[in-house]
Amino acid sequence: MRILLFFAVLLLFASSPSVLAQRPLAQRTFTNPVKDSGPDPWVLAHDGWYYYMNTTGRNLTLWKTRNMADLRQAESKVIYTPPAGTPYARDLWAPEIHRFNDKWYVYFAADSINNIGHRMWVIENTSSDPMQGDWTMKGKVSDKGDHWAIDMSVLDYNGQLYAAWSGWAGATNGQQNIYIARLENPWTMSSDRVLISQPELPWERHGDVPTDWQKNGEVPKIYVNEGPEFLRHDNRLFIVYSANACWLDYCMGLLTFNGKGDLLNPANWTKNQQPVFVQSPANGVYAPGHGGFFRTTGPNAQDWMIYHANPSATDGCGNKRAPHMQPFTWNTDGTPNFGQPTTTALAVPNDRMIE
Repeated sequence: MRILLFFAVLLLFASSPSVLAQRPLAQRTFTNPVKDSGPDPWVLAHDGWYYYMNTTGRNLTLWKTRNMADLRQAESKVIYTPPAGTPYARDLWAPEIHRFNDKWYVYFAADSINNIGHRMWVIENTSSDPMQGDWTMKGKVSDKGDHWAIDMSVLDYNGQLYAAWSGWAGATNGQQNIYIARLENPWTMSSDRVLISQPELPWERHGDVPTDWQKNGEVPKIYVNEGPEFLRHDNRLFIVYSANACWLDYCMGLLTFNGKGDLLNPANWTKNQQPVFVQSPANGVYAPGHGGFFRTTGPNAQDWMIYHANPSATDGCGNKRAPHMQPFTWNTDGTPNFGQPTTTALAVPNDRMIE
């Protein structure tokens, strides 16, 4: 009887939640893409949650999850639909959620008629949870010349806000450059825009436009630098940007801040002479670009990148662009090493135990 009682207690102890919580599981894996569609993906990690956004074109949708590998099942909510007739009523591109001074901000590009009207806009939410509360329009985030602008990202660098984005030099298209400016607050620029990158290297200038854009047999060129994203590591600052175009061999380039002086001095930024992330036909990943970065927490913390990519070379700029993510490392010189884009099984971030 004592033996039976002993085994009964042992079984009860072994099956208790506190013990199960400490029992390691076999590592889960996932394969890319993590969602079937999602151009221009963006992730913000905050208080144990990941907040995710991508281009929908018609509204601002926010996803919330404990693990980015579970994005397909994540809670989602349309947090903002622009009123009809406003200058930001259509073609909403590349939204990014940020948090400054205990408030939430979403930056997005939008226009009212066609692409030539694209400007950057920002909305604000004072709730502790961005899935709750009201989002209010704070206004247009523009340089003094009110130039065409898309793909803005914002960084708090040593207590000062900076914005980086893709813009035209003048009033018409033909070339997209990377600009940076200082912000007085999350919705107001306090400096002139400064050019820090333009498509000048051979691998940045694959500018043929789609056939249906061609007129009278002419093949114009559009050279692109866009999707700038700040990346910080060990007191170093980088901007990772996308080059060429989404209908071509989209890839990523790297700008490195020298760590001294003003971020608005172009001389303080150095461009890598070669791309740092390119497509992999062998792995079935084409035109990778325009994403972001996040870091998992816990004892096995990792740096991760997220980006969109196509499943074939001819998918262009539509909704076949889907979010992919993978961990990355750092080179001995302190620069990021993104490796190659992959769809093979990857370990789920920080998935170590029963929760």
